[in-house]
Amino acid sequence: MSRPLSPRLRPIAALRAVRNLMRNREDTQQVFLLIEVLRGKTTLRQLARFRRTETGRAVLGENRRLLDRLSDRASLAALPAGTLGRAYYDFMASESLSAEGLVALSRIERPPAADDVTLFRERNREMHDLLHVVTGYGRDPLGEACLVAFSYAQTRLKGFALIALFAARRIARARPGQPVRRAVFEGYRHGRSAGWLPGADWEALLTQPVDAIRTRFVVKPATRYHAILAAVPQGDSAAARGHPVAAVPG
Repeated sequence: MSRPLSPRLRPIAALRAVRNLMRNREDTQQVFLLIEVLRGKTTLRQLARFRRTETGRAVLGENRRLLDRLSDRASLAALPAGTLGRAYYDFMASESLSAEGLVALSRIERPPAADDVTLFRERNREMHDLLHVVTGYGRDPLGEACLVAFSYAQTRLKGFALIALFAARRIARARPGQPVRRAVFEGYRHGRSAGWLPGADWEALLTQPVDAIRTRFVVKPATRYHAILAAVPQGDSAAARGHPVAAVPG
Protein backbone atom coordinates (compact mmCIF):
# COMPACT_ATOMS: atom_id res chain seq x y z
CA MET A 1 0.00 0.00 0.00
CA SER A 2 1.32 3.47 -0.86
CA ARG A 3 2.22 5.70 2.03
CA PRO A 4 1.26 9.39 2.00
CA LEU A 5 3.54 12.19 0.89
CA SER A 6 6.08 13.11 3.51
CA PRO A 7 5.45 16.61 4.91
CA ARG A 8 9.09 17.00 5.93
CA LEU A 9 10.91 19.91 4.27
CA ARG A 10 14.56 19.43 3.26
CA PRO A 11 16.10 22.92 3.04
CA ILE A 12 19.71 21.76 2.53
CA ALA A 13 18.70 19.63 -0.44
CA ALA A 14 16.69 22.59 -1.74
CA LEU A 15 19.67 24.94 -1.64
CA ARG A 16 21.82 22.35 -3.37
CA ALA A 17 19.25 22.04 -6.16
CA VAL A 18 19.06 25.84 -6.54
CA ARG A 19 22.85 26.10 -6.83
CA ASN A 20 22.89 23.37 -9.47
CA LEU A 21 20.07 25.04 -11.40
CA MET A 22 21.68 28.46 -11.33
CA ARG A 23 24.92 26.84 -12.51
CA ASN A 24 23.19 25.06 -15.38
CA ARG A 25 19.78 26.43 -16.35
CA GLU A 26 19.24 23.50 -18.73
CA ASP A 27 19.24 21.03 -15.83
CA THR A 28 15.46 20.74 -15.58
CA GLN A 29 15.64 17.83 -13.16
CA GLN A 30 16.85 20.23 -10.46
CA VAL A 31 13.47 21.97 -10.66
CA PHE A 32 11.63 18.74 -9.94
CA LEU A 33 14.04 17.96 -7.11
CA LEU A 34 13.60 21.41 -5.62
CA ILE A 35 9.82 21.23 -5.69
CA GLU A 36 9.87 17.73 -4.22
CA VAL A 37 12.06 18.56 -1.21
CA LEU A 38 9.99 21.68 -0.42
CA ARG A 39 6.58 20.18 -1.18
CA GLY A 40 5.51 19.61 2.43
CA LYS A 41 1.73 19.32 2.77
CA THR A 42 1.00 21.80 -0.01
CA THR A 43 0.05 19.23 -2.65
CA LEU A 44 -2.30 17.48 -0.23
CA ARG A 45 -4.05 20.78 0.51
CA GLN A 46 -4.33 21.58 -3.18
CA LEU A 47 -5.65 18.10 -3.90
CA ALA A 48 -8.32 18.51 -1.22
CA ARG A 49 -9.38 21.76 -2.89
CA PHE A 50 -9.37 20.06 -6.31
CA ARG A 51 -11.54 17.26 -4.97
CA ARG A 52 -14.18 19.80 -3.90
CA THR A 53 -14.61 21.00 -7.50
CA GLU A 54 -16.83 19.40 -10.12
CA THR A 55 -13.87 19.07 -12.47
CA GLY A 56 -11.72 17.53 -9.75
CA ARG A 57 -14.30 14.88 -8.92
CA ALA A 58 -14.67 14.02 -12.61
CA VAL A 59 -10.93 13.86 -13.26
CA LEU A 60 -10.22 11.71 -10.21
CA GLY A 61 -13.28 9.52 -10.73
CA GLU A 62 -12.38 8.83 -14.37
CA ASN A 63 -8.65 8.59 -13.65
CA ARG A 64 -8.32 11.12 -16.48
CA ARG A 65 -4.77 11.94 -17.57
CA LEU A 66 -4.19 15.31 -19.21
CA LEU A 67 -1.05 13.86 -20.81
CA ASP A 68 -3.18 11.59 -23.01
CA ARG A 69 -4.90 14.60 -24.56
CA LEU A 70 -1.75 16.67 -24.94
CA SER A 71 0.10 13.79 -26.58
CA ASP A 72 -2.50 13.60 -29.37
CA ARG A 73 -0.72 16.10 -31.60
CA ALA A 74 -2.84 15.35 -34.66
CA SER A 75 -6.07 16.37 -32.95
CA LEU A 76 -4.46 19.49 -31.47
CA ALA A 77 -3.11 20.53 -34.87
CA ALA A 78 -6.59 20.13 -36.38
CA LEU A 79 -8.17 22.63 -33.97
CA PRO A 80 -8.99 26.13 -35.27
CA ALA A 81 -6.39 28.87 -34.98
CA GLY A 82 -6.79 30.87 -31.80
CA THR A 83 -7.94 27.96 -29.66
CA LEU A 84 -5.85 26.89 -26.70
CA GLY A 85 -5.15 23.44 -28.13
CA ARG A 86 -3.90 24.82 -31.45
CA ALA A 87 -1.86 27.55 -29.73
CA TYR A 88 -0.35 24.92 -27.44
CA TYR A 89 0.51 22.73 -30.43
CA ASP A 90 2.16 25.66 -32.23
CA PHE A 91 4.04 26.70 -29.07
CA MET A 92 5.42 23.21 -28.45
CA ALA A 93 6.39 22.77 -32.10
CA SER A 94 8.16 26.15 -32.22
CA GLU A 95 10.16 25.28 -29.09
CA SER A 96 10.85 21.66 -30.17
CA LEU A 97 9.09 20.41 -27.05
CA SER A 98 6.74 17.55 -26.31
CA ALA A 99 4.56 16.54 -23.38
CA GLU A 100 6.34 13.18 -23.33
CA GLY A 101 9.73 14.89 -23.11
CA LEU A 102 8.61 16.71 -20.00
CA VAL A 103 7.58 13.40 -18.44
CA ALA A 104 11.06 11.99 -19.08
CA LEU A 105 12.71 14.99 -17.43
CA SER A 106 10.49 14.68 -14.36
CA ARG A 107 11.68 11.18 -13.44
CA ILE A 108 13.32 11.59 -10.07
CA GLU A 109 13.29 9.55 -6.88
CA ARG A 110 10.12 10.29 -4.90
CA PRO A 111 8.39 8.68 -1.95
CA PRO A 112 5.51 6.49 -3.13
CA ALA A 113 2.16 8.26 -3.12
CA ALA A 114 -1.50 7.39 -3.50
CA ASP A 115 -2.84 7.21 -7.04
CA ASP A 116 -4.94 10.38 -6.72
CA VAL A 117 -1.93 12.34 -5.44
CA THR A 118 0.19 11.14 -8.36
CA LEU A 119 -2.54 11.95 -10.90
CA PHE A 120 -3.00 15.47 -9.50
CA ARG A 121 0.75 16.11 -9.36
CA GLU A 122 1.19 14.95 -12.95
CA ARG A 123 -1.76 17.09 -14.07
CA ASN A 124 -0.02 20.14 -12.62
CA ARG A 125 3.16 19.18 -14.46
CA GLU A 126 1.31 18.99 -17.80
CA MET A 127 -0.38 22.31 -17.05
CA HIS A 128 2.90 24.24 -17.15
CA ASP A 129 3.21 24.67 -20.91
CA LEU A 130 -0.51 25.44 -21.18
CA LEU A 131 0.13 28.27 -18.73
CA HIS A 132 2.84 29.62 -21.03
CA VAL A 133 0.18 30.04 -23.70
CA VAL A 134 -2.54 31.44 -21.42
CA THR A 135 -0.30 33.93 -19.59
CA GLY A 136 1.78 34.99 -22.58
CA TYR A 137 5.09 34.36 -20.83
CA GLY A 138 7.80 32.92 -23.10
CA ARG A 139 10.47 30.33 -22.38
CA ASP A 140 13.27 32.89 -22.14
CA PRO A 141 14.77 33.22 -18.62
CA LEU A 142 12.62 36.21 -17.67
CA GLY A 143 9.46 34.60 -19.02
CA GLU A 144 10.09 31.45 -17.03
CA ALA A 145 10.83 33.45 -13.88
CA CYS A 146 7.57 35.38 -14.26
CA LEU A 147 5.61 32.19 -14.86
CA VAL A 148 7.20 30.56 -11.82
CA ALA A 149 6.05 33.50 -9.71
CA PHE A 150 2.57 33.20 -11.23
CA SER A 151 2.57 29.46 -10.46
CA TYR A 152 3.68 30.03 -6.87
CA ALA A 153 0.69 32.30 -6.32
CA GLN A 154 -1.58 29.62 -7.77
CA THR A 155 -0.12 26.54 -6.05
CA ARG A 156 1.79 27.85 -3.01
CA LEU A 157 4.60 25.39 -3.75
CA LYS A 158 7.64 26.83 -1.96
CA GLY A 159 10.03 25.58 -4.62
CA PHE A 160 8.44 27.97 -7.11
CA ALA A 161 8.99 30.91 -4.78
CA LEU A 162 12.66 30.05 -4.33
CA ILE A 163 13.25 29.69 -8.07
CA ALA A 164 11.50 33.00 -8.77
CA LEU A 165 13.62 34.85 -6.21
CA PHE A 166 16.95 33.45 -7.39
CA ALA A 167 16.08 33.84 -11.07
CA ALA A 168 14.93 37.45 -10.61
CA ARG A 169 18.20 38.28 -8.87
CA ARG A 170 20.30 36.68 -11.59
CA ILE A 171 18.38 38.23 -14.49
CA ALA A 172 18.38 41.67 -12.85
CA ARG A 173 22.19 41.55 -12.69
CA ALA A 174 22.34 40.67 -16.39
CA ARG A 175 19.91 43.48 -17.33
CA PRO A 176 20.83 46.50 -15.20
CA GLY A 177 18.39 49.35 -15.37
CA GLN A 178 15.48 47.19 -16.43
CA PRO A 179 12.57 46.49 -14.01
CA VAL A 180 13.17 42.74 -13.87
CA ARG A 181 12.07 42.27 -10.26
CA ARG A 182 8.91 44.28 -10.93
CA ALA A 183 8.11 42.04 -13.90
CA VAL A 184 8.53 38.90 -11.78
CA PHE A 185 6.43 40.38 -8.99
CA GLU A 186 3.79 41.30 -11.54
CA GLY A 187 3.67 37.62 -12.46
CA TYR A 188 3.02 36.79 -8.80
CA ARG A 189 0.30 39.44 -8.52
CA HIS A 190 -1.38 38.20 -11.67
CA GLY A 191 -1.29 34.66 -10.32
CA ARG A 192 -3.00 35.82 -7.14
CA SER A 193 -5.75 37.72 -8.91
CA ALA A 194 -6.46 35.02 -11.52
CA GLY A 195 -8.94 32.20 -11.11
CA TRP A 196 -7.60 28.92 -9.77
CA LEU A 197 -6.15 27.27 -12.88
CA PRO A 198 -5.11 23.95 -11.26
CA GLY A 199 -8.84 23.30 -10.96
CA ALA A 200 -9.60 24.09 -14.61
CA ASP A 201 -11.06 21.53 -16.99
CA TRP A 202 -8.10 21.77 -19.35
CA GLU A 203 -9.39 19.04 -21.64
CA ALA A 204 -12.51 21.09 -22.35
CA LEU A 205 -10.59 24.36 -22.55
CA LEU A 206 -8.38 23.08 -25.38
CA THR A 207 -11.18 23.78 -27.86
CA GLN A 208 -11.86 27.27 -26.50
CA PRO A 209 -10.30 30.55 -27.74
CA VAL A 210 -7.29 31.64 -25.69
CA ASP A 211 -8.71 35.16 -25.28
CA ALA A 212 -11.95 33.76 -23.86
CA ILE A 213 -10.00 31.65 -21.36
CA ARG A 214 -8.00 34.68 -20.24
CA THR A 215 -11.23 36.59 -19.71
CA ARG A 216 -12.91 33.74 -17.86
CA PHE A 217 -10.01 33.22 -15.46
CA VAL A 218 -9.09 36.91 -15.22
CA VAL A 219 -5.54 36.39 -16.49
CA LYS A 220 -4.09 39.87 -16.95
CA PRO A 221 -1.62 40.82 -19.71
CA ALA A 222 2.09 40.38 -18.94
CA THR A 223 2.74 44.11 -19.38
CA ARG A 224 6.12 44.56 -17.68
CA TYR A 225 7.56 41.38 -19.17
CA HIS A 226 6.73 42.39 -22.73
CA ALA A 227 7.99 45.93 -22.12
CA ILE A 228 11.39 44.56 -21.09
CA LEU A 229 11.56 42.28 -24.14
CA ALA A 230 10.68 45.22 -26.38
CA ALA A 231 13.57 47.20 -24.88
CA VAL A 232 16.15 44.55 -25.88
CA PRO A 233 18.15 45.73 -28.93
CA GLN A 234 17.41 43.85 -32.12
CA GLY A 235 20.92 42.37 -32.28
CA ASP A 236 20.59 40.99 -28.77
CA SER A 237 17.36 39.07 -29.39
CA ALA A 238 19.04 35.65 -29.44
CA ALA A 239 20.84 36.38 -26.19
CA ALA A 240 17.59 37.56 -24.65
CA ARG A 241 15.93 34.25 -25.44
CA GLY A 242 18.77 32.12 -24.12
CA HIS A 243 17.99 28.92 -22.26
CA PRO A 244 15.09 29.09 -19.86
CA VAL A 245 15.34 28.72 -16.14
CA ALA A 246 13.35 25.53 -16.19
CA ALA A 247 10.17 25.81 -14.23
CA VAL A 248 7.85 22.88 -14.30
CA PRO A 249 6.00 21.30 -11.40
CA GLY A 250 6.65 17.70 -10.54
